Amino acid sequence: MLPEWVYQECPGVSTVHRDVALARQAELTKPTGALGRLEHLAIELAGLQQTDRPRAERVPIIVFAGDHGIAAQGVSAYPQEVTSAMMSNFASGGAAISVLARELSLSLEIVDAGTLAEQPIPGVATDKPRRGSRDFSREAALELGEVAFAFDCGKRAVARAASAEPDLLILGDMGIGNTTTSAAVAAALLGVGAEQVAGNGTGIDADGRARKARLIDAALARHDLTRPGTSAERILCAVGGLETAAITGAIIAAAQRRLPTLIDGFIVSVAALTAVHLNPSCRPFLLSSHQSAEQGHRLVLEALNVQPLFNLDLRLGEGSGAALALPILRLACALHNGMATFTQASVPNRS
Repeated sequence: MLPEWVYQECPGVSTVHRDVALARQAELTKPTGALGRLEHLAIELAGLQQTDRPRAERVPIIVFAGDHGIAAQGVSAYPQEVTSAMMSNFASGGAAISVLARELSLSLEIVDAGTLAEQPIPGVATDKPRRGSRDFSREAALELGEVAFAFDCGKRAVARAASAEPDLLILGDMGIGNTTTSAAVAAALLGVGAEQVAGNGTGIDADGRARKARLIDAALARHDLTRPGTSAERILCAVGGLETAAITGAIIAAAQRRLPTLIDGFIVSVAALTAVHLNPSCRPFLLSSHQSAEQGHRLVLEALNVQPLFNLDLRLGEGSGAALALPILRLACALHNGMATFTQASVPNRS
């Protein structure tokens, strides 16, 4: 079993505050439902945050990085040393998520949850049980104690972010080979073949994707993960990754603090699906940002029963899609909180 805190119940949605927000939407100077999903976003956030006035201003971004032994099988278009190089790029402000964080005035923390880096990287928090996972095509990727450490890493990162009293969180990922790892976890959780969930990742061609799917299917059979009802703990040990395990832990830890997570692309969504399998009570705290171009993302979103806000064919990761969605959430809150009611504006309401 993982640490006991992983399975502890998350707080429920405040139906009182949700109902107050719903009633306010009916009083604002617009036809009922005219703002579509923006109305529902504000109402949902009000219930999650236990407030009449939902907020999306203080939103820390945490990017977890890890390396994957399966990369030795040539599943990525980029060499494995890119992971560590990108951590430096994040910290120095040159990566996409770094630019988005600056433009949105958000804090950004980078966590080495399991890369191959031998020494700490300036500007990066190192919190890992080992350097990279094992090659799951040959052996189990992780031991249970290593997965447990990664969950605690995610919890520690959330605790650091919580000191600033955030409104919600954005979690991101970095790790060469992690689309292969996440596709393997998704296939096992969903009970589907790898062909349905294995995508092009960093840009491999059609032959590379087919080979990637074959590797995953063979590994799932090798580790006996094709039977329905296999535990998420066992799946993570067999084919998981340290950064994805850390994200899974962070999602649960955030929900236990009543902190919603604005879910990013395929990797973070697979972590969210894993979190829901481990602790179903965290499910209401998941807000989906976008549907990525990665092959299996749609199936994962359907399994989570969430509707993404947009589809821009993104497949970068890093939390970039969630950061792009944040202004929509901020504007939904601004409209909810700032519009006048029919009474305040002396505008006749519908009869």
